[in-house]
Amino acid sequence: MKKQVLAMAVMALAAGGAFAQANDTLAKIKAAGSITEGVRESSGLSYTLGGGQYTGFHYDICANIIKDLEKAVGKKLETKYQPVTSQNRIPLVQNGTVDIECGSTTNNATRQKDVAFAVTTYVEEVRIAVKATSGITKIADLNGKTVATTTGTTSVQTLRKNERATGVDFKELYGKDHSDSFLLLESGRADAFVMDGSILASNIAKAKTPADFKIVGEVLSVEPIAIMIRKDDPAFKKAVDDSIKAQIKSGELNKLWDKWFLQPIPPSNVKIGLALSDATKNAWANPNDKPMEDYAAKK
Repeated sequence: MKKQVLAMAVMALAAGGAFAQANDTLAKIKAAGSITEGVRESSGLSYTLGGGQYTGFHYDICANIIKDLEKAVGKKLETKYQPVTSQNRIPLVQNGTVDIECGSTTNNATRQKDVAFAVTTYVEEVRIAVKATSGITKIADLNGKTVATTTGTTSVQTLRKNERATGVDFKELYGKDHSDSFLLLESGRADAFVMDGSILASNIAKAKTPADFKIVGEVLSVEPIAIMIRKDDPAFKKAVDDSIKAQIKSGELNKLWDKWFLQPIPPSNVKIGLALSDATKNAWANPNDKPMEDYAAKK
């Protein structure tokens, strides 16, 4: 009987420890000696090189964060990589499979009910890509034109909701993915391609003649992109935030921007050529975890 009671007590202690670690990521990774990073297979900020290798702007930021976390827990941590998708990234953070998600997730009010976000590291802007000789420079110039976007995205809806689009009548054409949408523009079947600025810039960089295209017009929407972590874990959030703030202060984020957006990158050795936006500069100058709804309210 005593053995049973002792066994039950040990199990209760173990369960209690596991419960405590569920909302104490620092304790969890210290005990495990490892941290699981959520990575994307193909995103502008995190992508695979194949063979279990990952890279990208957010990947490098997270590598620096993990170095700082090692100092916080006082030991070397093994980094395990867990590929995530748009559909499963939030559940995998919630259930503890992923400790820190370093993909390209928009911080919005709905998601903040389920997870937490570190301070913003990248501010995405939805823009318009056109052929350089098109004469299109603003939303009003799309009147009577054909506009391409990607199935399953909200870019054209965002365009239609823009106050400057009032009275502008255009035809919509959908590509099955971003490459297909850009091909619609490249082949002349569409006059413009509306999408996230980084995606437009990346596709232009990969084009046969990048100089044939340009990004124009008003910013259609602004979305803060941030590293995602579990909710209700203030100690871990502070550690992650402090690392990002230190990287901003030291100029490391500026260096990483130059590396990933202004220099040739693997695997194709193409240069995206995306300048640091005023919105991202402002997010770095005033670190915060505000959702995209706050950005929209300012417009």
